[in-house]
Amino acid sequence: MTATTLTAPVTASGRVPPLAGLRQTFTMAWRSLVAVKHNPLELVDYSITPIMFVFLFTYVLGGQMAGSPDAYLKYALPGIIVQNTLFMTMYTAMALNTDLTKGVFDRLRSLPIARSAPLIGRITADLAKHLWALLLMIGLGLALGFRITGGFGGFLLGALLVVVFAAAVSWSAVLIGMLAGDAEKVQAFAFTLIFPITFTSSAFVVVDTMPGWLQAWSDVNPVTHLSDAFRGLLLGGAVAEPVLWSLVWAAGIALVFYPLAMRAYRAKV
Repeated sequence: MTATTLTAPVTASGRVPPLAGLRQTFTMAWRSLVAVKHNPLELVDYSITPIMFVFLFTYVLGGQMAGSPDAYLKYALPGIIVQNTLFMTMYTAMALNTDLTKGVFDRLRSLPIARSAPLIGRITADLAKHLWALLLMIGLGLALGFRITGGFGGFLLGALLVVVFAAAVSWSAVLIGMLAGDAEKVQAFAFTLIFPITFTSSAFVVVDTMPGWLQAWSDVNPVTHLSDAFRGLLLGGAVAEPVLWSLVWAAGIALVFYPLAMRAYRAKV
C-alpha cells in the first residue's frame, strides 16, 4: 500500500469526496486482509481456533450434554459459531489499540484521506474474517454430520444475521480499543465480558435446564436470541421472534456504541 493508493483530491473545505472516501476505506480494508499472510498468529485465530472450538465442544461435551456427539453438534454448532464471532470482534479492539499505540494513525493523519477510512476499513476487513471463520466452521460441521435442513436460503439469511450482529458489536470493540491502555487490557476485558454472556445463553444448553433466576436473564440475553435465530434458520422452524429480537439488539448496540466509539476515535485521531 502506497500513499498514491490512498490519497485523493479534497474539496475546498478540506473534505474528501464521498466516493474517494469509500475507495480509501476499501484500500484500508484490503491492507488489513493482506496483513494476515505476514502474521501467522492471526491466521491461527481465524482458522485453527474455530476448528478447535468445534472439536472440543462436540467430542468433549457432546456425550454428557446430549447423549452423543452427533446429537450435540446439531444443537450446539450454531451457538459455537455465535460465540466465536463475538470473541473475534475483540480482535478489532486489539488491532485498533495496537495501531494506536504504534503510531499508525499518526502517520495516516498526515495523508489527505477520509478520517474514518482506517477505522471503517478495519471493521470491514474483520467482518470478512468473521465470514471466513463462519464458513470454515459450517464446512467442518457438515463434514462431522451436521445438516442444514433449513435450506440454502436459511443458511444465507443466518450468515447475514450473524455478520450484521457482529458489525453492531464491533462498535463496542472500537470503544474498548480506543480507551484501553494496551492490547493485554483489551483481551482481559473481552474475556471478562464475553464468557459470562455466552455461557449464560442458549448457545450451548437449553435454557429450561438452568435455575429459574438464571433463565430470567438468559431469556433476554442477546446471545440467546442470536443463537436461537441462527439455529432456527439453519435447521428450519419458527424464527420470526428470535430474528426480530436479534435485529433489535443489534440496532440498540449500534445506536449506543457508535457515537461513543466515534467520539473516542476522533479524540485519539
